[in-house]
Amino acid sequence: MITPDHLLTLWSAHREAAIAPVRSLHFPRQNRTIDDQPYQLGVMNLSRDSSYRESIVHNLDAAIYRARRMTLEGAVMVDIGAESTGTNADLIDIARQIDTLLPVVRALVDDEILVSVETYHTEVAVAALDAGAAVINLTGRVDDVALYESIAAHEAGLILCYTPGTTARSGDDVPSADRMIDEQMTFFTERLDMICGAGVERLWIDPGFGFALNLPDGPDRVRYQTDNLVQSFRFRSLGWPTCVTMASSVYLFHDEARVAETAMAVLAVQARAGLIRSHEVARVQPVLDMARLCA
Repeated sequence: MITPDHLLTLWSAHREAAIAPVRSLHFPRQNRTIDDQPYQLGVMNLSRDSSYRESIVHNLDAAIYRARRMTLEGAVMVDIGAESTGTNADLIDIARQIDTLLPVVRALVDDEILVSVETYHTEVAVAALDAGAAVINLTGRVDDVALYESIAAHEAGLILCYTPGTTARSGDDVPSADRMIDEQMTFFTERLDMICGAGVERLWIDPGFGFALNLPDGPDRVRYQTDNLVQSFRFRSLGWPTCVTMASSVYLFHDEARVAETAMAVLAVQARAGLIRSHEVARVQPVLDMARLCA
């Protein structure tokens, strides 16, 4: 149970991580700086396989409308993807993903909207960067140094997601709850050497608990994701801000699943998340505004 005693014990045990300074991220091409306070990353899905129906857009006009609306509601950046990470979603080939993504990326960049592109393919990421994407939301273990060199050359950013397997879709079992933070920390520590060595200077650490993670929606998944969220402040010890996805549980919230992200956002703020990836920007933003007001 998440109680004041539980949180106090957790924070006391990892106090140095909790108060560790993290870098502010400046994007010179867009003249934007994202500092150490909570911001929103609004989600927009170009794949019709997404389980979150409200985030799906069916054409370019709808994409522009949703992106503009989310930025007005408070999102600092919009995250778009052409393939769902859901277990039953179709695999979309690289050429089709690029054809789907690039018109949207270019339109949003022309609208002066900061764009993040979710992918685990180097080719998709490089094409998105060339089209003006500011951030790559990397949902796989990519060892191709050329990807990170391209991110650096474009003065872009990276969301580095933990995945237990090769990609968010590979279906590998997650580590047990008592091992998850250690395994995630090892993953990040090992990959940061390669990524920073390639010149990347703008980065968020994402523990990746927002993915399906081979766990059905139910009490075990809720406990696992919530525990990981509450402990995610520990990754601040790596010197970079964290990005966390607001998990939505139909198991708990039923017909009110769209307010689940508001509840999770309260925990994300307590865990000192820097970037909160949300499908429900309007519902989550007041939580972040309150946190800033009371800081």
